[in-house]
Amino acid sequence: MKKVLKKPQLSQPLAAEAANRLRFFTERKDIITETIRQLVEIESPSDNKQAIDQLGALLAGRFEKIGGHAKFHRVQDFGDHLQVDFAGTRGGKPVLLLGHIDTVYPMGTLSTMPCRAADGRLSGPGALDMKSGIALILHALEGLRTWGSDSLPRPVTVLLVSDEEVGSDSSRRITESLARKSEAVLVLEPAYGIKGALKTARKGVGEYTLKVSGKAAHSGLDFEKGESAIVEMAKQITAISKLVDLKRGLTLNVGLVSGGTRTNVIPAQATASLDVRVARMKDASVIDRQLKALKLFNRKCKLEIKGGVNRPPMERGAGVATLYRKASEIAEKLGWKLEEASVGGGSDGNFTACLGIPTLDGLGGVGEGAHATHESIIISELPRRATLLAELIEAA
Repeated sequence: MKKVLKKPQLSQPLAAEAANRLRFFTERKDIITETIRQLVEIESPSDNKQAIDQLGALLAGRFEKIGGHAKFHRVQDFGDHLQVDFAGTRGGKPVLLLGHIDTVYPMGTLSTMPCRAADGRLSGPGALDMKSGIALILHALEGLRTWGSDSLPRPVTVLLVSDEEVGSDSSRRITESLARKSEAVLVLEPAYGIKGALKTARKGVGEYTLKVSGKAAHSGLDFEKGESAIVEMAKQITAISKLVDLKRGLTLNVGLVSGGTRTNVIPAQATASLDVRVARMKDASVIDRQLKALKLFNRKCKLEIKGGVNRPPMERGAGVATLYRKASEIAEKLGWKLEEASVGGGSDGNFTACLGIPTLDGLGGVGEGAHATHESIIISELPRRATLLAELIEAA
């Protein structure tokens, strides 16, 4: 007869402590909301170094007021990356709290998409992705210091980069270096969906550029003498579409196509930009070989393919699963069931998980409309998210 193991009951002291901490943040909900508003109203597009550095300086001051030591990793082409180190009452490796300052919105977006609170939500450019996550870091650490007599229970490193939305080229080395020195990585990207699911798997991201060279000719007088780069590109796109394998989580999307000069000229050039998503690292090398092995349909044309997978997938390994289990237990103490999700988008957590460092993503704000005009967070969820983060920093 199969033995059924009973799930251990949570002790009353643990549940009571969690409830007290939730009450602490509930009383400060408006303060957390106001912090998010302040951050949203300092626009910080990825391509505006001055704007990002302004926000970085403000955040450095806020973190230092709660006991952190702030320093900047100077960057020429992007905003400077902000690192803040906190000492802890016990030794050991720090927990790395990871996020980004930059947003996808151009300067001036606030004029048409102002930050406002209505119907229980706070909306505005970057409110969800991911200035709510930054605010949660600030207030969770402040809460931990309040409960610990101005000390954190363990060392913590905060890293807020300035180029996540455009590929993390200048920050990846810093992120990976700090992750290798850390016990775990908690990523404050937005939660998945309005139920607030954590992200325990993310697809890897690749970018490729295809260029076809043909031969120009007058489409009326010398049609047969031309070699259409656009026709060849169309056939290549059809071939690429056949590489999609949804069961393996492998998708390819030709999102941009250009070519030709005039309708009466056989086009001599065509280019296409390709987005690739892979759920498993081993598929990245497979799809790379398949793309690089594409054959010409018209041998009188030339085909050039450049690119690769630049953000590895975050796979749900043992370290990720352990962190999720700890987060679920914390949520249970707070009286809610915390779900998990596998998503198609990437984050800097992909880099840290690929190194084998336990990583948990989606710990930021709960809402919808990331990168869209209806981007917003659910204000009532902020106390639970702050409590979850604070407790997970202790437990990770």
